[in-house]
Amino acid sequence: MAETLGSLCDKLTIVKLKQWHAEDPIVQDSLARQQQQLQEEIEEFVHGALSGRIPPERLTFAANKVYARAGNEVPAVTGGIGEVFARLADTNCKLWHEQERVYEFEKVPPEEKDTTVKRLAVLNLERTRCVDQLDSVFRKLVESAL
Repeated sequence: MAETLGSLCDKLTIVKLKQWHAEDPIVQDSLARQQQQLQEEIEEFVHGALSGRIPPERLTFAANKVYARAGNEVPAVTGGIGEVFARLADTNCKLWHEQERVYEFEKVPPEEKDTTVKRLAVLNLERTRCVDQLDSVFRKLVESAL
């Protein structure tokens, strides 16, 4: 996957979730290094885009999700970079906890299994929408600045 602001922000939110849940000091050190690297990559990416080193057409990389839209409604993702980044972080938190249920799927009551799988799928779609929206908003900002 090509790196975009949205994909880098997505990775950063996941590293932060791992930091929150990890207890092993070695893992924590590794995650701290990953966080630092991602923060630096985000800074370099933003500066590269604003300086024109990264052309606007490389600022977006649409996921082009192919899925049945009926029955898989995902709320619209709108707002500025900060708002969409916050939504991405919130969505990834929800996704993390839903995925935790799947790791022990045998413990999920039978009447909740379908709902759990469906929620996981819809949250993944929302996550993708957030990443795409971050990229789109950032590209518009860069294009208007250049």
